[in-house]
Amino acid sequence: MTSPTGSLESPPVQRPTPWSSRAQPVIRTAANLVGAAGAALFVRATLQLDLATHSWIGAAFLLEQTWVVVAYLVRRRASVVSRRLADWLLAFGGTFGGALFRPDGAHLHWGVSVGLWVQLLGLGICLASFFTLGRSFGFAAADRGLVTRGPYGFVRHPIYASYLLLQSGYLLQSLSVRNVLVMLLASGCNMGRAVVEERLLASTAPYRAYRTQVRWRMVPGIW
Repeated sequence: MTSPTGSLESPPVQRPTPWSSRAQPVIRTAANLVGAAGAALFVRATLQLDLATHSWIGAAFLLEQTWVVVAYLVRRRASVVSRRLADWLLAFGGTFGGALFRPDGAHLHWGVSVGLWVQLLGLGICLASFFTLGRSFGFAAADRGLVTRGPYGFVRHPIYASYLLLQSGYLLQSLSVRNVLVMLLASGCNMGRAVVEERLLASTAPYRAYRTQVRWRMVPGIW
């Protein structure tokens, strides 16, 4: 997600000439509606799976995806948004790459059990991060205000960290070459998102101070 939905480092990006004042509201509204529609498709798929399996964890995923739909519609207007195509592609891959996972491959007993707990941890962090972020939720790299409380006091990109846990749990439950490749793709995109978001935000003094206080991007002690 964005704003300290994520963060970055490196020199600040060059900001292109703004769109016309008349076009900006239209583009912003269209982007929000497209994002909400995409998230709604995930809600529909999750609901169908939940009805078929009667899984309580499916209900938790449904809550998380429903929140994303609402967040797209009520999110705070960004003061700066990246216009780089590469940044948007990273956001797309990181957000929707997990849809490429398939429940095939090896289903080892220990993997199914451990994977469930890893997913539960990831889901808890994801929900806490979304609710802490509130209207500062975003998609591509943008500045929608700095959030430093809750999970953001431990790592700078807790939502991306939660995706890493959720997808790792799924991989443990369904080991296959395809799922390993999907994991690498989605995780690589989210790591890239963290870097480009911090590059955009690094020009602000509050963010530089936050980056000094919270050292790790996604995994404490590692990165």
